[in-house]
Amino acid sequence: HHHAVSVARSAAITGPYEGNRGNPILTHRHLGLDYPIVGTGHADLVDTPAGEWWMVLLAMRPYGGYYYNLGRETFLAPVRWEDGWPIVSPGTGRVELTYPAPALPEQRWPVPAARDEFDRPTLAPHWFFLRTPRVDFWSLHDRSGYLRLQLRPERLSERVNPSFVGRRQQHIHFSAQTALEFSPQTENEWAGLVMVQNDNFHFCLVVTCTDQPVVRLIKRAFGVEEILAEQPLVAGRCYLKVEAHEQAYSFYVATEPDKWQPMLEGVDGRILSTPIAGGFVGAVIALYASSNGQASTNYADFDWFEYTGLDESGG
Repeated sequence: HHHAVSVARSAAITGPYEGNRGNPILTHRHLGLDYPIVGTGHADLVDTPAGEWWMVLLAMRPYGGYYYNLGRETFLAPVRWEDGWPIVSPGTGRVELTYPAPALPEQRWPVPAARDEFDRPTLAPHWFFLRTPRVDFWSLHDRSGYLRLQLRPERLSERVNPSFVGRRQQHIHFSAQTALEFSPQTENEWAGLVMVQNDNFHFCLVVTCTDQPVVRLIKRAFGVEEILAEQPLVAGRCYLKVEAHEQAYSFYVATEPDKWQPMLEGVDGRILSTPIAGGFVGAVIALYASSNGQASTNYADFDWFEYTGLDESGG
């Protein structure tokens, strides 16, 4: 929260440097914990071909209290030079949610499709792994049109590389769902959808097996695991969904498309925020499979994954 941006100048890169008597030239620490943008810092200056200057920086958007599940996000603020010093966001001195666009040609970057059918030869660029894989635990070729994850002993609760393919939570309000085909043989075998801040703070909506297949919602916080809900499940194909509205996360299961049954609604999602969990990155939604410390030759097939932002502002 107390982040700030200070500046010094010199006629030569080797110095000597003169600090700005007005430092910090940007901070939001005096605006209160409920201000919509907090923690401004880690800045740099850029100029455009048209001669405009901008500051690019990191900051957070808290919601549901002083909690920010999206982690540090990138912001832009206009800069004007006066007497050889940069003035950030002239007239207000603080980063605003919107500004007039720079005088640049519009460049629209490709936006990932809401639904990934896993029908390409490689994973799309927005997918990532948790730490560096040492083996290929995933495949788009073993079963055409499916993402197959091998069950391995590595657990999400350990600082290892589990069978985990994730993407960022990018919206304060969002929905994520997947279609899963998985036949667990023991209670150690899990596969499903997970919401993760780190190894000690996450939710797992997974299919597993007791004396019959079940879907289970598990919360891990402060290193302690708790089963929040459990429902019996017919073996074979099922659908899993998580939907968030600010800090209220709801989890659903279905055995037919769009016939959602609530596992648990309105779960407190603040454990996915860095003020509780630590760190500085945002929460992640992932497809996950594990045999939880036991050897296994089993696997889980994910037919598709869909992520939809529900924010009215689009961000």
